[in-house]
Amino acid sequence: MARIVFMNDRLVPENEARVSVFDHGLLYGDGVFEGMRSYSGRVFRLDAHIDRLWESAQAICLKIPHTKEAVAQAVNDTLAANGLTDGYVRLLVTRGAGTLGLDPNRTKDPQVIVIADTISLYPREHYEKGLRIVTAATQRTQPAALSPRIKSLNYLNNIMAKLEGLQAGCVEALMLNHKGEVAECTGDNIFAVRKGLLLTPPPDAGILEGITRGAVMELARSAGIDCREATLTRHDLYTAEECFLTGTAAEVIPVVEIDGRSIGTGRPGPVTAKLLAAFHALVRQ
Repeated sequence: MARIVFMNDRLVPENEARVSVFDHGLLYGDGVFEGMRSYSGRVFRLDAHIDRLWESAQAICLKIPHTKEAVAQAVNDTLAANGLTDGYVRLLVTRGAGTLGLDPNRTKDPQVIVIADTISLYPREHYEKGLRIVTAATQRTQPAALSPRIKSLNYLNNIMAKLEGLQAGCVEALMLNHKGEVAECTGDNIFAVRKGLLLTPPPDAGILEGITRGAVMELARSAGIDCREATLTRHDLYTAEECFLTGTAAEVIPVVEIDGRSIGTGRPGPVTAKLLAAFHALVRQ
């Protein structure tokens, strides 16, 4: 069945959803996006995603040609048009068509696009048995070069690291920052359980502050788990009792091996299982 896509101000069949070959989103990755999940007909933390989209756009001087309320409505309308109650939404805004040059002032008509579909990022067995990951040689882009808080259409840095993981037989890879500290994985934030503490890298490590990451930190504190942002090294992960990743598509998924080292018992741990169950309960509320 053909999907229905929101383009600028209306819903169209996917074969009618087109952007210009001169759009700077295509030519230069100039634009911003958000990925969201819908559970039982409701988009999880839709307002937070919309706010982050606006912040990303503000940071790159991109004016979104709709109100926040109109974009939120477009997200819900696209899900409804595709008959999805549990689904994944990709919301993006491109710079618009322009000339063959970098100057964003020579573009017009930013494109607002909403795509809704189903998603299964990892097989069920990975949630039951845990992921194996490796450290990529590709470093996370330095925050002074490009802020990781801007969720831009140019994901080549992450894709290069993802390729390294795939070539090593892993579906995900760990990325370090320019100081050799743990930043995040190619598409997910990372957590470690060490000596009773739940730790995750701080924003200045060069991470995107994930919506799911924030929700899991809230759930941990509500459950009486001491959760902190802390600078982490690979040694901290290798010697952790547990490790897991969080992300919109991934939700909460355990990691049981990093660079050939078993983490903890080599099986998903109790803190990970508790937070995964709590997250599933939260999104179904």
